[in-house]
Amino acid sequence: MSAITIRPLAQSDHADWRRLWTAYLTFYETKLPDEVYDITWKRLFTPGEFEPKGFIATLDSKAVGLTHYLYHRSCWSEKNNCYLQDLFADPEVRGKGVGAALIEAVKQEAGKIGVKNVYWMTHETNATARRLYDHVARRTGFIEYDLL
Repeated sequence: MSAITIRPLAQSDHADWRRLWTAYLTFYETKLPDEVYDITWKRLFTPGEFEPKGFIATLDSKAVGLTHYLYHRSCWSEKNNCYLQDLFADPEVRGKGVGAALIEAVKQEAGKIGVKNVYWMTHETNATARRLYDHVARRTGFIEYDLL
């Protein structure tokens, strides 16, 4: 099996990023206007402590996965927390370590600045992702609420 490569997103990744993020949003039955794609892409390259960041995964020189993450303050710690916001691997590479490698890359990057809490959410019906998450992280038991 070829090695999975994880690296920060580059401006040259725009087409692959858009394809992968669209597939992720489709999985969650979500559509976003082009303006959101545009501002998200811009934010991924805007310097700033709290701006989102991203990694892309490649296998055999093909982009096969992505993640977005961001740091935010916490009242429970001197250091920021890291929220892994989006994680996606192409269906044809699932089970080959792409998701785990992307999670590990975020964990390592956060660790470089002293952040120890990397967390994320998934839908309760996302059994494929939950198998991975149950293997690489602990389930906290918290339930999400929102005011949409």
